[in-house]
Amino acid sequence: MSLTAEDVRRFEAARPRLEAIAYRLLGSASEAEDAVQETFLRWQAAEVDRIRVPEAWLTKVLTRLCLNQLTSARARRETYVGAWLPEPLLAGDPMLGPADTAEQRDAVSYAVLVLLERLSPNERAVYVLREAFDYPHREIAAILDLSESASQQILHRAKEHVAAGRRRTPVDEAAARRVLDEFLAAATSGRTEPLVRLLTEDAVAVGDGGGKAPARAKAFEGGLAVAKLLRGLFVPSRAKRAVVGGSPALYATTANGEPALLAVLDGRVIGVMCLEVTSEGIAAVRSQVNPDKLGRVARQWAVTDHGEPLLATTF
Repeated sequence: MSLTAEDVRRFEAARPRLEAIAYRLLGSASEAEDAVQETFLRWQAAEVDRIRVPEAWLTKVLTRLCLNQLTSARARRETYVGAWLPEPLLAGDPMLGPADTAEQRDAVSYAVLVLLERLSPNERAVYVLREAFDYPHREIAAILDLSESASQQILHRAKEHVAAGRRRTPVDEAAARRVLDEFLAAATSGRTEPLVRLLTEDAVAVGDGGGKAPARAKAFEGGLAVAKLLRGLFVPSRAKRAVVGGSPALYATTANGEPALLAVLDGRVIGVMCLEVTSEGIAAVRSQVNPDKLGRVARQWAVTDHGEPLLATTF
């Protein structure tokens, strides 16, 4: 059926919240946009005047679409080339959703998005709706066709899984930025020792190239191994310049609430390196270099006043 102008306005008012939910559920901005567009098509086909609570209806339709997507995504990721990492978003992107509480900010951090990949689709949905959007269990149960007690139990399990993967305490934004500056200085020093001092003993480094950009398929594990990788990554080399087509500039930024380095070559974003900074040191270095997962970051970067680079030429 055709929608009235008011029906369209009502959907567009809900779009930012729907996109934020879908992004946290899927870990992909492009897939989140597709899920929201499919929700709009369902809204367009529905008898809208008979829907008593449009927000609840839209959230349920979107969540069910995302659950189906998560189920099929698991199969697709078995054939994905190399490690799969979420699509990063820069600070200020409305798709990051609410950030009024520590729980909401934490639920969209890059570290937690990686951990959410370990949850079942239902666990992820309950965790996101409750922790990030403060939906009561009564509404979550209705969205997922569960009992209220089942929703509470699923949340308990999901929080345990997430907590088990985060055994250290994150630091505040100012401290994280100081560590980012120290990290870049250490990485470009040509020495391993300064990097080892900044990393935790069990630090990991992983990159997502999706088969379209250079990235090692297996994660580096242990502070020393990660330090050696990073030292080599930042050492100038004609071969590296040939691979990426030049020498990118590095800018300091924030992605999903974490300090990050953004690599830009000839005005084009070619990578985002996110640092998981904890009270004990840098616990993880996660690099997204798959061009398919940098589109939204690139669009936001193009319209942002990003100042001067921390490092004008990398290698």
